[in-house]
Amino acid sequence: MRILLIHQYFLEKDDGGGSRFNEMTRVWEEKGHEITVLAGMVHYATGKKQLRYVNKFISREQYSKDTTVLRCHVSEAYNTNLIGRLWAYVTFIFSSLYAGLFKTEGKFDIIVVTSPPLFVGISAYLLSRLKRIPFIFEVRDLWPDSMVISKSIVNDILFKILLGMESFFYRKAIAINVLTPSFRKVLIEEKNVPPEKIIYIPNGSDFTLAEQVNVGFDRMAYRKKYNFADETVIVYLGAHGLANHLVQVLDTAEILKNENLLFVMVGDGIQKAKLIEDAQKRKLDNIKFIDSVPKAEALKIILAADIGTSVLKKSDLFKTIYSNKTFDYMSCKKPILMVIDGISRDLVEEAKCGIFAEPENPEDIAEKIMFYLNNKSLMTTHGEAGYIFAKEHFDRDVLGLKYIDETQRIVNESQRR
Repeated sequence: MRILLIHQYFLEKDDGGGSRFNEMTRVWEEKGHEITVLAGMVHYATGKKQLRYVNKFISREQYSKDTTVLRCHVSEAYNTNLIGRLWAYVTFIFSSLYAGLFKTEGKFDIIVVTSPPLFVGISAYLLSRLKRIPFIFEVRDLWPDSMVISKSIVNDILFKILLGMESFFYRKAIAINVLTPSFRKVLIEEKNVPPEKIIYIPNGSDFTLAEQVNVGFDRMAYRKKYNFADETVIVYLGAHGLANHLVQVLDTAEILKNENLLFVMVGDGIQKAKLIEDAQKRKLDNIKFIDSVPKAEALKIILAADIGTSVLKKSDLFKTIYSNKTFDYMSCKKPILMVIDGISRDLVEEAKCGIFAEPENPEDIAEKIMFYLNNKSLMTTHGEAGYIFAKEHFDRDVLGLKYIDETQRIVNESQRR
């Protein structure tokens, strides 16, 4: 098949962040499929673009043998305010539509579009109509609902417009992929999506890269590289945004400042500078910030640490999501401090690979950390259990094959109609 993937946040090579489709496309390519990606020039966490994209509208790169990436213009107003963020989404609609119409060659069999942001659905729908091919709409997060929870939008009129867009895309897509069983339930019970229209390919662990990184890995040398001494290291890997509410990690670090413990925060986001300033004001020597790093380097930091943590705001909506970084911790055999309720909590409890702490309750988070410090053998047991469970249920290579098989089935059925 020839697949047109629309993913505004498709990562650069050796970039840090959520690499779901970087790995999926690798699997698809290995099965003989050809992929063209319409991606944005602005990084989702930093809101910045690399120098080579300055003053360019479209930039083509041969990502791998059969995967071509067309980087499309996105306004750098992305991280200024709500209006700037919305304008950035609109600029990508125009640039990706232009690239899809005039910078691609030949006929595609299907379009796969992944959201958020929700606005990418506009590009997918218009290209689907103009090129006369169906599109699969993937739901990585329940926009616009999550935007309200994180206070990214507070305008009722805008919220209703986005709800209308969401419903429209669900109706027009030939199929909808969801990343969690809870998303499927919400779409059926609250969004009136027919069950037969929904497929379920979750996120997962990149065991291929984790195993490559682990070969000959010198853990002590890496701990020295990042100035980890003999303390227990708790690593957070991911976005530093409003939804993560990472101030709760600082609050916990303050409670545990007399313990032999180091919190390591890896990533970028609009709240990072504020968090660093807050940590400095509180004189928190037990917290360390590291900028976003390539995925292989991120896995090495996890391997050098002792515990991985996943953190979000306290919200009923976030009870429906799997935290992407959780699967990275599992692939590296690290026990998980899960500060997200709902199905993420259910995951670590079913896998017996971590401990749940109540979000936005620093005292409870501190208590659960102390439980690990007082039961260090359990950390090893949980790490091993998580690896085994993820290998059985969330191997991204296996999921990539399942995704492409479902896509082929959908293409075949559409061609028979």
